[in-house]
Amino acid sequence: MAVNPSFIKPLKAEIINVKGTCSANHRTGDTFSISCYDSGGLCGFFYHDLFPGLSVMQFGGKYPWSSPDELIVECPDRGNAVTIKLTAK
Repeated sequence: MAVNPSFIKPLKAEIINVKGTCSANHRTGDTFSISCYDSGGLCGFFYHDLFPGLSVMQFGGKYPWSSPDELIVECPDRGNAVTIKLTAK
């Protein structure tokens, strides 16, 4: 199992909205840790979509259109969309 290197930022994930039923059983209000080394229990499809933004945040990068300490992403399942907020701890 991979170990989080000490130089990456730990991230907190919070499920802020669920439309329909999440296949990974996440519910609004769920919180957990997530990283480039730990999917936090997300399904593979959502984790795959989330990974680029997650890795930018963990390694100290930022997008010009958002805060470097917060990212909101919606899962690719349009019928059962889950919205997640990542926050640097």
